[in-house]
Amino acid sequence: MEEKLRRVSSWLKNSLGDQPIPPYEADARTVDILYELAERSESRDGDVSLLIEDMKQKAAEYESDGLFLQELLMESLHLSLNSLSKASTSYLNNLVDIALALETKDTSLASFIPAINDLTSHLYAAESKNKDLELELNNLRRKLTSALVLEKRLQDDVMKTEDLLIVERAKADSRTQNMKFLKEKSEDIKFRIKSAEEQLSASGLDASLTHESLVTLSEKLAELKKQAVPLKKKLESYLDLTPSPSLARVKIEEAKRELEALEAEFSTKVDMTALSVTLPTKRPFV
Repeated sequence: MEEKLRRVSSWLKNSLGDQPIPPYEADARTVDILYELAERSESRDGDVSLLIEDMKQKAAEYESDGLFLQELLMESLHLSLNSLSKASTSYLNNLVDIALALETKDTSLASFIPAINDLTSHLYAAESKNKDLELELNNLRRKLTSALVLEKRLQDDVMKTEDLLIVERAKADSRTQNMKFLKEKSEDIKFRIKSAEEQLSASGLDASLTHESLVTLSEKLAELKKQAVPLKKKLESYLDLTPSPSLARVKIEEAKRELEALEAEFSTKVDMTALSVTLPTKRPFV
């Protein structure tokens, strides 16, 4: 614990320099955290120092190589940096800039050619990627155009539907009004029929002459006619037999008398109905 505290204090003094050390709680957890930070900081400082030394060594090597090349140029070609023209110096500077841009170790062709090939490969890859992106962009544009066309169609359909709903709503309102009118008219007709029936009943009209009775008689008549069809067919089989003339005359006379009685009764009832029936006053229809 004391050893860690001394090392932390030494690290803080070296890190802060002339600045005073801020107060801190010297408990075990705080000391452990500061001790770990001190170790990491010292390790990083050691790495930085090694890197600086390596860079200094490389700079010395490059400087030595540069001096060697200068001496070689002077001895073989009698050239120096001071004797070069402005254009030559510009060419050399451009060559150095290219080497830095390509991140080559020197300015030889053996370094430039692989670097240029790598850049060419990257260029082809970038162009291929650009083509893929352009194709994808064109697809997105087509999809967007289709979506816009579909949206326009949907808007037109919505407008047509709204117009159709307005027309159908107007038709429904008209039907509702017609239904209301017919319902009120039906109620009025029922009331008038009921009033007429009450008046007919009060005037002593025979119940057999009412509409319901006549309808019932009509239905019974239709049923009797229906039942008479097979009887007529059965009767046709007896037409070839020799009838009794006296019995036939009797039956004919009875049928004539019955028919005359029915005609007289029907005429009497019709006359009574025409004389005694007076329709009630019509109720105003609202």
